Amino acid sequence: MKSKILLACMMLLAAAGTMSAQITGDVIGVHDLGPGSKSPITGARPDFCLYCHAPHTSLVQGTAPLWNQKLTTQTFTPYTSTTYHEKGNNMQVLGADSNLCLSCHDGTVAVGNTAAYGQVTMTGSMNPNDVFQENTATSLQASHPFSLILPLNDASNLVSTLVSGQTADKTGAVKLIQGNIECTSCHNPHVQAKDPLNQNFLALNSASGVLCYACHDPNRQASEGQDPNPLNGWYQSIHATSTAAVQNLPYPTLATNACFSCHTDHNAAGPAWLQRGSGDQVCLNCHSGTSSATANANTLAGRAARMMPNVVASPKVNALLNVASEYAKVGHPIATTSVLPVKPGAKAQTRAVVANNPTLTGCVNCHDPHAMQSGTNAASPAAPMVRATQRGVDGISEKDGMTVVRPAKYQFETCLRCHGPRPGKAPDVAKYGYIPARLDVASDPRNIIPQFSPTAASSHPVTHPRSSAFSQPSLLANMWNLNGTTQGRVMGSQIFCTDCHNSDDNREFGGTGPSGPHGSRWTHILERRYEFSQAPAPGQPITNLFPNPDLTVNGPYALCGKCHNLTNVMQNASFSKHAKHISAGMSCSTCHTAHGTGSGSANVSGQRLINFDMNVVAPNGGAPITYNRGANTCTLSCHGQAHNPDGTVGPVKAGTWLKKLAER
Repeated sequence: MKSKILLACMMLLAAAGTMSAQITGDVIGVHDLGPGSKSPITGARPDFCLYCHAPHTSLVQGTAPLWNQKLTTQTFTPYTSTTYHEKGNNMQVLGADSNLCLSCHDGTVAVGNTAAYGQVTMTGSMNPNDVFQENTATSLQASHPFSLILPLNDASNLVSTLVSGQTADKTGAVKLIQGNIECTSCHNPHVQAKDPLNQNFLALNSASGVLCYACHDPNRQASEGQDPNPLNGWYQSIHATSTAAVQNLPYPTLATNACFSCHTDHNAAGPAWLQRGSGDQVCLNCHSGTSSATANANTLAGRAARMMPNVVASPKVNALLNVASEYAKVGHPIATTSVLPVKPGAKAQTRAVVANNPTLTGCVNCHDPHAMQSGTNAASPAAPMVRATQRGVDGISEKDGMTVVRPAKYQFETCLRCHGPRPGKAPDVAKYGYIPARLDVASDPRNIIPQFSPTAASSHPVTHPRSSAFSQPSLLANMWNLNGTTQGRVMGSQIFCTDCHNSDDNREFGGTGPSGPHGSRWTHILERRYEFSQAPAPGQPITNLFPNPDLTVNGPYALCGKCHNLTNVMQNASFSKHAKHISAGMSCSTCHTAHGTGSGSANVSGQRLINFDMNVVAPNGGAPITYNRGANTCTLSCHGQAHNPDGTVGPVKAGTWLKKLAER
């Protein structure tokens, strides 16, 4: 009876083979191990069904009928991650669907090692990417989990019916096997080319993420006690909708690759979350100007060439995507590993994230790849709302620097993940440029929250609208684009952090490169040139003067000129000595701080961002440094000149503090 059943099955397969011209590719494909087949490994027996099945031999071990290949008895270490809640695996259950597949694909049992016919003589070898745990003999960490310990655990990113045994695939091609995820949930071992481009025996054509959506639901909202769904916003994201051409991936565009753009099913280069690269490398696979920049054996590049010769390839270099070139300048610090720690099983409102964590400097701290939208999105809101490219990312509240805001509402909340009060901030690095020593300085000068606080004496309007207490005659109606001749965005009541800290060729203000503080040719990752006056000692002559000032976009005041009318400044509209100081070649940084000044002091109020650089100025005699806004006078020594309370300026007199310093 068994032989009749097998004969009938083999006749059906043979009939299917005669119809191969009507579909894309072979039916059985490279699973035909017979002589002369397209498989990379072939055997002496012509009856290809018998490499896996035998009509008169039951399973080598176990109870499933008609199995001929010797089963693996290997013990495996299964997939794990901080967001994965399943426990243990059943991969050692002999005769289970996945165990049958592993009898060839775990690399421990020779292909053609049959129960009925012994070891069939084989020629060639399996492709490395078709063998699990190629580099680590017992680990399946780099492959999608399967053969789980039942019952399945629910999660906010899963289809709600999955725990009850039903996928979202209405065709029934993607299914659970006895309530479990097995290899045959996603793969049909008898049909290689149901997906004509990704010919890996997929259960259906998985273009545009269809296979993944059978089990993962980007629209599902988290229930009480669940972590937030990390896929929320996916269907509207740039990674799900972009028609940009890519190469070395199964499908021709970013949108048709969908999840496959960043993730893979087996032998992932970055085991955590099955990424196509470790840490930020998965982002740089595409954001190096071309999607082929980092192709390696752990991507689908090799498999595409071997099994998918009709993959559409595009050699185009997209400058807007070339973030890597920005990091090559004065680049934003970036980790080799991106992590977003999650406390497994914690309630959503208490999940541990980035507050006070000194190690998080990867792409995912500023971007949520599942929710981010195009930076050219016309609906991208005005300052200070979070930009389209940062949608979905977590932030930190400016009210205390500790409260997690999920997702961030304002752009500055994303910056405060690192630039707030958290301990362990990296030390000052010389490549980012000169750092002034301000007269009024907080205990943690790199915590920018007090500098931008509504209670600060003055600040640029980042975390709150600009003050109307003082007129600002130099303020422009529109920011200038990078060329300095065309108007950019309208000047609102607030600005973004990225209005100053941005790529020097960003597309938002008329450039051709990516927007955001990825890197710049200017220090402190500033969008435009901004010079800091420097002196060998406080009060002594400034060594980097810029006399006869260049007020163009190429000059030392270019960044200030983005928002302020420098001609108006030179006309002394707000300070009677502006023109004199600027014409002498002194920079704005000598007197003004860039972010804001705290509560001020009795001597220097901090209004109009006045907060002297103590590396450049010094006390005048024994008198404290002061600034009188009403009289437009100050008391200090700068550039070898004594500034007196009555407004007069003259050489520093013998016996003053500066003279004594010079005599040391």
